[in-house]
Amino acid sequence: MSKEIPYKIYLEEKEIPTQWYNVRADMKNKPAPLLNPGTGAPMKAEELEAVFCKELVKQELDDTTPYFDIPEEILRFYKMYRPSPLVRAYCLEKELDTPAHIYYKFEGNNTSGSHKLNSAIAQAYYAKKQGLKGVTTETGAGQWGTALSMACAYFNLDCQVYMVKVSYEQKPFRREVMRTYGAAVTPSPSMTTNIGRKINEEFPGTTGSLGCAISEAVEAATSQEGYRYVLGSVLSQVLLHQTVIGLETKAAFDKIEVTPDIIIGCAGGGSNLGGLISPFAGDMIRGEKKYRIIAVEPSSCPSLTRGSYVYDFCDTGKVCPLAKMYTLGSGYIPAPNHAGGLRYHGMSSIVSQLYHDGYIEATSVKQTDVFDAAQRFARIEGILPAPESSHAIKVAIDEALKCKETGEEKNIVFGLTGTGYFDMMAYKSYNEGTMSDYIPTDEEIAASLANCPKV
Repeated sequence: MSKEIPYKIYLEEKEIPTQWYNVRADMKNKPAPLLNPGTGAPMKAEELEAVFCKELVKQELDDTTPYFDIPEEILRFYKMYRPSPLVRAYCLEKELDTPAHIYYKFEGNNTSGSHKLNSAIAQAYYAKKQGLKGVTTETGAGQWGTALSMACAYFNLDCQVYMVKVSYEQKPFRREVMRTYGAAVTPSPSMTTNIGRKINEEFPGTTGSLGCAISEAVEAATSQEGYRYVLGSVLSQVLLHQTVIGLETKAAFDKIEVTPDIIIGCAGGGSNLGGLISPFAGDMIRGEKKYRIIAVEPSSCPSLTRGSYVYDFCDTGKVCPLAKMYTLGSGYIPAPNHAGGLRYHGMSSIVSQLYHDGYIEATSVKQTDVFDAAQRFARIEGILPAPESSHAIKVAIDEALKCKETGEEKNIVFGLTGTGYFDMMAYKSYNEGTMSDYIPTDEEIAASLANCPKV
């Protein structure tokens, strides 16, 4: 008989990680460098510093330093909501009648409702340290924009957010939280930037994408003195900050003397997935342990499962550097769906390289199936999950049911990246039976990929 594990496994405050882990230092095949879209040469620090904060550029370009000390001021902020709990889903296990042990790392215990605050406070700290007036950014579902508005309020920085138009309209309360914290929120693509006007002219009536919003935010940052652009996912610096998730998860498992067999995360741009899996991927790269790591993405935006591993623009307006990643093409605009945080056309270069090298599996799931799992989880475990997180829940349930068939007693952990209390229009659509699934055709994806730069 297996030993009884507490319902919630907490670390002590003193056990919060004091360093971020840079998995690139252990990777045998480093992620390909960012390229200057004009020259095709690797981006230099001084070029990136025109857009990003200086200290963040150092973190972005460093693929040899394994650990970065977390500044004391950031640690003090972390202690307001970290460490987050690792929860044993006993009720879900019983409902599924599975021998599997299911755990989730819950990142919803802060006002932003998600993991995004882990990097937002770090990026705001470095902006303040540099003496900037403010920052600009994009947001999909709004979790990143909410987190950044909180962080900027803490450091008294101006915050300008370009929110994907479909999410701006579907999630009005999320944008009001941003405004409550002092941020200016603009639906993207807008008519307030040159790139926004161009995109609206080229795609009349478009509901927008993260690629569009990134382009607008970068233009806004570079056209205002004392401002820099900050990003909530995709970049290596962001995954670095998010490794507090994986480091805490690993420490909590060590505390209860359990080793996970399967690690599952939802995948949009790669920040929460990369943050959760990095310490475990490091174990695998060094040959110390073996895990199954599964990235779950929406069928409407399947960059890993149906994209190409090529250099592409990070934004629709083609003003950002080129990154080698699994991509659907920078011009790809997903059909409107309720997982706004999983609407990016590409995947983090770190996650892409790990997937390409076989350390990660990937699968895609339909929106209605995701909400089936979300509602089931909410009714059984008592937490209303975000649509993004529910992608991981769907596959965790699938894997637990496979264990039921085989009789295997596996340890499954997934990232519950946040809560869905600002996503009630999505749940309304599901409950009323008006939610639909959209899966792009091979022809649509091929047409978008045809526009990738030839590098």
